[in-house]
Amino acid sequence: MGIRSVRAIVECAREIGISHLTLYAFSSENWGRPRTEVTMLMGLLRKFLAQELPDLNKHGIRLNVIGETWHLPLYVRKVLDRTLAATEQNSSMTLTLALSYAGRNEIVRAARQLAADAAEGKIAPESITDEEFAGRLDTIGIPDPDLVIRTSGEVRISNFLLWQAAYAEFVFTDVLWPDFGKPEFLAALEEYSHRDRRFGLTGGKGNRSPGDP
Repeated sequence: MGIRSVRAIVECAREIGISHLTLYAFSSENWGRPRTEVTMLMGLLRKFLAQELPDLNKHGIRLNVIGETWHLPLYVRKVLDRTLAATEQNSSMTLTLALSYAGRNEIVRAARQLAADAAEGKIAPESITDEEFAGRLDTIGIPDPDLVIRTSGEVRISNFLLWQAAYAEFVFTDVLWPDFGKPEFLAALEEYSHRDRRFGLTGGKGNRSPGDP
């Protein structure tokens, strides 16, 4: 049922012209779940990747992934690598799966890279900017999210895109993910459309991105 929801949301996003969609598929913390449950989820992930490849290519959807994917079982990584390579040239939409992902961990890994570069003299500490830091995150090349949707009645972000979601709008819904379909997705987008995104500025500017004039 969860995979059915993924299909419905991806299809809807593609139809209405959303260029980037990120799904929190498996968190780093999820490894602490019972082994039988983790094994089942990994099997579903492998099945999803294999089954969806024809449709991804048919609709020009590029698959992307963020997170510590080296923790995934080898049989999953093989299918994942094939799917990433097979969809690499697709350009109508980018579907990103967060796998073995945690926002704090991502930030720590980026900080380590910057620290190593500074120690080697590749960058001066005083020249480190937001852009320099963002360039070490898993999401390099992906725009920051405009909207984050949290399902299942939980009112928290669960360690998801902590840096990138600094100015995202949030929509919380009581609907469980397996029951979250096109109507619920469109309702969340409708709610988002009425938000006044000011990015720390005064009101009356309307919906705009930080880089817009």
